[in-house]
Amino acid sequence: MSLDRKTSILKAAEESFALFGYKATTMDQVARIANVGKGTIYTFFKNKEELFDDIIEKLIHQAKDIATTAIRPEDSFFDNLHRALYGILAFRKEHQLTIKLSQEVREIGTLPAKNALTKLEDAILHFIEGHIKTAMNKGELKTCDPAMTAFIMLKLYVALVFEWEQRHQPLEKEEIAHLFDLYLVKGLMKR
Repeated sequence: MSLDRKTSILKAAEESFALFGYKATTMDQVARIANVGKGTIYTFFKNKEELFDDIIEKLIHQAKDIATTAIRPEDSFFDNLHRALYGILAFRKEHQLTIKLSQEVREIGTLPAKNALTKLEDAILHFIEGHIKTAMNKGELKTCDPAMTAFIMLKLYVALVFEWEQRHQPLEKEEIAHLFDLYLVKGLMKR
């Protein structure tokens, strides 16, 4: 019963954060949505920050699952990376919470929202960096700085998936893969 209530509270809080953002979400709102007393929330979470952190950890776990599922040992590093990045960014683009947090950061600059998005991005970068190191050890990639290369890869992907379509027709998945190959793969691939 206690686990059901905690799950209900987390679901209600995620809904509230996705609808209203971090700043405008209150424990009273979460209690109303979850149909529990406000005191019940405090039996599981010390404060709004702890509740928010729990939700962000779940979000990061979901993103990691998407990325991990995209990796196929028989495929090349770049095919795997493309599938993983595209999956993560599609998830981020469609997930209401990340959309609302991004909007809140742009419009208000709420620090906890900014920190949450940074934490998600850091998890993605860490995932990419680990796969870059593995690919270098296998001889699939030239020697490079894994942290910087992960950063460049992610930023290029974000630019192609999110930013390009703000001024142009959205790119298809295959077009993104081709551009990624053109600008990064050819330079990093070990010949």
